[in-house]
Amino acid sequence: MRLSELIEEYIKNLMTDTDEFVEFGRNELAEYFNCVPSQINYVISTRFSPERGYYVESKRGGGGNIKIKRIDVTKDRYIMHIINSIKSNLTQQDAESLIKNMLGYNVIDKQSAKLLKVVTNDKVLQLPSEERDAVRTRIFKNVLINLI
Repeated sequence: MRLSELIEEYIKNLMTDTDEFVEFGRNELAEYFNCVPSQINYVISTRFSPERGYYVESKRGGGGNIKIKRIDVTKDRYIMHIINSIKSNLTQQDAESLIKNMLGYNVIDKQSAKLLKVVTNDKVLQLPSEERDAVRTRIFKNVLINLI
């Protein structure tokens, strides 16, 4: 297992022991895993993002405390959260990550996930790159709105 995966698993295990949130010091966690604090930042920003169903609060100074809260996941609420968190230029990789997370939370079924992947695929959206992501964003948001 890679270090990033070990840190992610450790934080997720901490979260199962608490109801609302988990809070820890970035430096203490880095020391525990014998890594630099930026490695902890990397794991938090890539594995505990709003798109993955987490809210992260980071406090500077004093070891850099981090508070991670799992977002209450009901289908409609989760979909609205996704819609609101999508920036104006959604890449195919971002779309696939969101679809995977929605499928993992049982927010969408396998058939909806498959269709959403197809309509947001680069092969389907044969446009110049600067237009493609903007069109993908509009399609993705529109499909999600219609799932509510």
